[in-house]
Amino acid sequence: MKNVAILVPENAVMQAIADPQYCFTAVNQFLAVSGRKPLFNVQLVGLKDEVRLNDGKYSVRPDLLLDQADATDLIFIPALFGDMAQAVNANTGFVPWIVNQYQKGTEVASLCVGAFLLASTGLLNGKKCSTHWGFTNEFREMFPEVIVQDGSIVTEESRIYSSGGANSYWNLLLHLVEKYTDRETAILASKYFAIDIDRNSQSAFAMFKGQKEHQDEAVKKIQEHIENNIEEKMTVEELAEIAAVGRRSFERRFKLATNNSILEYIQRVKVEAAKRSFETSRKNINEVMFDVGYTDTKAFRTTFKKITGLTPIEYRNKYNKMVCD
Repeated sequence: MKNVAILVPENAVMQAIADPQYCFTAVNQFLAVSGRKPLFNVQLVGLKDEVRLNDGKYSVRPDLLLDQADATDLIFIPALFGDMAQAVNANTGFVPWIVNQYQKGTEVASLCVGAFLLASTGLLNGKKCSTHWGFTNEFREMFPEVIVQDGSIVTEESRIYSSGGANSYWNLLLHLVEKYTDRETAILASKYFAIDIDRNSQSAFAMFKGQKEHQDEAVKKIQEHIENNIEEKMTVEELAEIAAVGRRSFERRFKLATNNSILEYIQRVKVEAAKRSFETSRKNINEVMFDVGYTDTKAFRTTFKKITGLTPIEYRNKYNKMVCD
């Protein structure tokens, strides 16, 4: 029997507590129906007898308090809600226990932005981690020693698991179901919960909003120039000249401010514009490609797929139902 502890932190997302409980309880039922013994002992673990969530609208009563949960095989840290720094601060009481359990051999999994609480333990330092695509910049700022995996759905390293944004954590749940049971049971669970079991990237869902939360005005000037001239071809030399900064210094400052090289930033801005066009217009692939400054079909397709995980045609067909080829 595997003891599964689902933490009940302050500021938690209710569904990120309920879903792993539902998943592993259902797997126990699948196993029983097939004549096998239930495998998971699933318990909610908290710091107090009752936790109020969603501005007090919901009440969760943990099965165990933290000091009663000693023999744990797998810990789930659910997604948090609101200001991440405040949410982590409100749950520091979990940190020593998580570290102690991990040192005893327990596996630890964070769901979505639960990665912030996991990272606060120090266990992720020097390791890879996934989180919601919309929080990667904030995560990097708070935890610079952690290696963020852009776009990943599931990351696993040294008995620590993390997942991408929102419902992406279901792919991590299925990954762990398969690890602890078998592929057949994981596929059954994926069909039961209507989850694509082998989805491995959240890139198609990411919206690039540009990283402007910095104080380098020369870099901001170039970011705005790039965003306002997506149809143009641009070189690093030209942009450095517009910024009135030497090329090497400009490249260094741009990377430091945005976490992207200049060429990466140009690509991401152009692809984001192409995505919006595919979602909302009837333009064909070549028309959109030309609109965002590409003339080489292969280069556009390669760049688009690198950033979104889908080809332009796949993306258009997935997100624009008005289009008929």
